[in-house]
Amino acid sequence: MEKKSQIALFEGRKIRRSWDEKTEKWFFVVADIIAVLTDSVSPLAYWRKLKERLKKEGSETVTKCHGLKMPAADGKMRVTDMADTETMFRIIQSIPSPNAEPFKLWLARVGYERVEETIDPELAINRAMRTYLKKGYSPDWINMRLKSIEIRKALTDEWQKRGVKKTGDFAILTDEITFAWAGLSTKQYKKLKELKKENLRDNMTNLELVLNMLAEASTAEISDAKEPKTFRENRKVARQGGHVAGKARKEIESKTGKKVITKDSYIKLSHDKKLLRE
Repeated sequence: MEKKSQIALFEGRKIRRSWDEKTEKWFFVVADIIAVLTDSVSPLAYWRKLKERLKKEGSETVTKCHGLKMPAADGKMRVTDMADTETMFRIIQSIPSPNAEPFKLWLARVGYERVEETIDPELAINRAMRTYLKKGYSPDWINMRLKSIEIRKALTDEWQKRGVKKTGDFAILTDEITFAWAGLSTKQYKKLKELKKENLRDNMTNLELVLNMLAEASTAEISDAKEPKTFRENRKVARQGGHVAGKARKEIESKTGKKVITKDSYIKLSHDKKLLRE
């Protein structure tokens, strides 16, 4: 696992975590989470007993924990059990502690909301709008972002119609589009903007988002017209759609003398403008 170790703080307590570049997931030290939620004098012993109970119950949670080397209190690297966010939430559900109760209530609430949203998808749209507003995005940007989601959905529907089914294949086609218009793979683009789990589109500038929408919309239109039969043909169409936006990007850069692809994001630029006004 290619990883970067960090220390996170929760209520003043240290929680060791590691970012896995390959899976793009955070992994947390289970014993550190248990120490916070149980106030146990021996979190490792608590985790050993909890693992035994989960195994007896037939839970697959334990098998999803991975032993990785992390810096211990004495500064030495020691192997310890780690879990990603989803697995960690499952472990928290198994901890009988008052400190874990708020997390359990939150998980129950989120689960209820998702069930309701499958019945009425408009609820999901309203939730997304509230979340973006809380993060500082303007209503105009939010409307454009929601439009980009609509365009992306139309593209994935088109790909499915052309026989694309695997998640990995969707990622490959997306990379083809991104590289064709931005000159960067999706991972390179996220690295430029110093992102990890954050959504790339949420961290684009207005112009970047518009060009990405153009690339995806163009790909869907070309695919509908050419009706690709194989994955190889789908990749070719993806590049063609991306090149449409790539030409627009280069034209903009030639007219303005500025790079379109930057480290900036809509939120950062909005924040900087606000500071200037103040």
